[in-house]
Amino acid sequence: MTAPAGESIQPSDAANSNPTPIRAVVFDMDGLMFNSETIYDIVGQTLLERRGHTFTKKLKDAMMGLQPKFTFQVMIDMHDLDDDWQTLQIESNRIFLENIEGHLETLPGLMELLDALDAAGIPKAIGTSSCWELAEACLSRFDLIPRFEFVLTSESIANGKPNPEIYLTAAEKLGVKPEETMVLEDSHNGCKAAWSAGACTVAVPGEHSMDHDFSFVEFVADGLADPWIFKRLGITG
Repeated sequence: MTAPAGESIQPSDAANSNPTPIRAVVFDMDGLMFNSETIYDIVGQTLLERRGHTFTKKLKDAMMGLQPKFTFQVMIDMHDLDDDWQTLQIESNRIFLENIEGHLETLPGLMELLDALDAAGIPKAIGTSSCWELAEACLSRFDLIPRFEFVLTSESIANGKPNPEIYLTAAEKLGVKPEETMVLEDSHNGCKAAWSAGACTVAVPGEHSMDHDFSFVEFVADGLADPWIFKRLGITG
C-alpha cells in the first residue's frame, strides 16, 4: 500500500493533540537532499551494460536504501554476475564521481529547511547508506558538511537500513530520544529503519519512489518544503 503525499498515516502522534516535541532532525541523503538517484541510474545502466544486462526499475527498487555490500549483492544475485561486491563498488564509485559534474543538484526545499532549522537552533545530522567517499563528494559540492552535527555513512554502522541501527545511533549521538527525532526519508527501506527506531518518520517520495510502501509512516510529505514538516517541528519557513 502506498499513500498520497500530504496525508498522515499513523494515528498515534499524528492524531494526538500533544505529539512528542521534535528536538532534532536526521536527513537521509540520496534522493532526499540530492537528485543523486539520477546519477545512480547512470551508474546502474553503465555497470550492467558492460556485463550484457539491463538496469531495471525492479532491480533499482530492490537495491534502494541498502548498504553497498547488500546493494551490489542484489545486483550480483539477480543477474548471476561473476564479480564480487567490492569490485562493483569500486567501479560504481568511479562512475558516480565522473558524473557528478552537470548532474548533481539539491532538491527543492532543502536549503530553506536547513535555514529554518538553523534559525530555530534545532540540531541536524545525516544518516545515509552511501559510503563516505560519495557522501563527502555530494555534500562538499554545496559546502553542507559544516551545517550538520555529523554524517553517518555505511562505514559508521554494522547493520544497514532497513535495520534501525543508523537512526538509533544518530539519536544517541544527538543526545535525544528516538521519538524526539524527525527522520526524513525517500525510500521504503529508509522509512522502515526510521520507524523501527521509533522516530517520527516522514516519507518524502521522489519520482523514483512514488510507488514504495509508506503506509506505516507518520506523514507522507509533498517535498521538503511541505508546511506539515515545519508545523510538526514548530518552526516557520
